[in-house]
Formats: sequence, structure tokens, C-alpha cells
Amino acid sequence: MHNTIEKMRDLRLRQMSVIHHQRAKDKLHQDYSVDEYVDLLVDQEWEDRQSKKMKRMIQSAKFRMNATISEVDYKSNRGLERDIVKRLSTLEFLKQKQNIILTGAAGVGKSYLAQAIGHQACIQGHKCLYQNTSRFLAVLKFAKMEGSYLKQLKTLSRVAVLILDDFGLQSLDKIERETLMDIIEDRYDRQSTIIASQIPISKWFEIIGEGTIADAILDRIVHSAYRIDLKGESLRKKNKPKS
Repeated sequence: MHNTIEKMRDLRLRQMSVIHHQRAKDKLHQDYSVDEYVDLLVDQEWEDRQSKKMKRMIQSAKFRMNATISEVDYKSNRGLERDIVKRLSTLEFLKQKQNIILTGAAGVGKSYLAQAIGHQACIQGHKCLYQNTSRFLAVLKFAKMEGSYLKQLKTLSRVAVLILDDFGLQSLDKIERETLMDIIEDRYDRQSTIIASQIPISKWFEIIGEGTIADAILDRIVHSAYRIDLKGESLRKKNKPKS
């Protein structure tokens, strides 16, 4: 038994080795047929690896808050339909390579909903990345200067769900506009992008600037995207404790 457990550890079957050691030590393995016991060990190892993989994905997604679909607020009157969120939580939009656009005033829950959907994607084994749009474009602008830009674009193209938060708070300059075009072009019909913005879609053309590029970006983002426009007062103000 000791040799078997050591071999399991060498093969990095750690959870399997733990369960086998516990069962064999208490002679509980004798309660199973060979097939049942193998199934038990394999299931435990698989579940352990899936759990660790999910935690790694959530950590690498860089979420700003611990948002989950189950904690989405439907009580506040902000025009958010439970059926739509339920549909999005199935991640069918990923299979269809569709985008999601969340608009509304500050504090109505756009960021939370975007990250809750991203969290759901991580749980189901899809890579996700959350970024503040302005900071993200600034990082990529620096990457162009240091020569790592194409490498970062390639990495982004493998992300199943890219969340761009606070989009449009300031107008884009030439480099930012071209960078956004590169990102969207690489992802169009291949991966899904979630954009959260205080600015209505009707004003995005002006914020992006340069008509031809703005048209190209908006056509790829908005085409066949789910659009959710949240209403109402800020949830942050509503939930703020009274002094």
C-alpha cells in the first residue's frame, strides 16, 4: 500500500493518494468492487483538480469584487429581468460568440452583473479577464512602446470572456482607438466581450472618434449583442449606512 501511495504522489494524483490511504488504512476499500473503488478514486481526483482549476481561473480573472449570479439583486427597480440573467448564466452567448453591453448610471450594478457573469464562466471552465477600460488601454499603449504588444494581443485572443468596465469615461486618442480596434477585431466572431458603460451606446461613436474606425468597432461590438440598460438610483447610495 505504501508503495502504491508513493507512486500516486509521484504522478501528482494527490487527492487519489489521500483517499486511498484513508480507505485502505481503515479497510473500507473492501466494501467496494474493483470497478466501484477505481471510480471513487478517479472521481475524487477529478473533482479536486476541477476545484483547483476553478480557483485559479477566478484568481487570474482579476475580478474587483466577489460577484455571483445567485446574489444579483432583482428587488431594486432598475429594469433587470431575472429571465435574461438566467439565460446569460447558461453561457449560451459564449457558444454563439455574442457580446453583452451593460449601460446605465453610476452605481446601478453594471460592474457587479458583468463580473457575476464572468464568475459563472470561470466556474464552467472558461477563461475570463476583468479590466478597467482606461487603465487597460494605457497598459497596452505602454506595451506597444516596449515591444510586447503583439504577444499581449495573442494572449487576449484566448480569453473567452473579456470584461471592459467603465468604457467611454473619456474620449480615445489615436493609439487607444487603434488598440481597441485590434482587440475587437481579434475577438469578433471568435470570443465574447462584455462592456459596461455609463455612456449610452448612441454616444460611443463620438467617444471613439475617427468615423471609419468607430463604425468598424461599433459594428463588431453592437452587432447581435445582448443589451441591458439598467435604470434607477445608485445601489451604493441606497445601501450606504445612515450616519
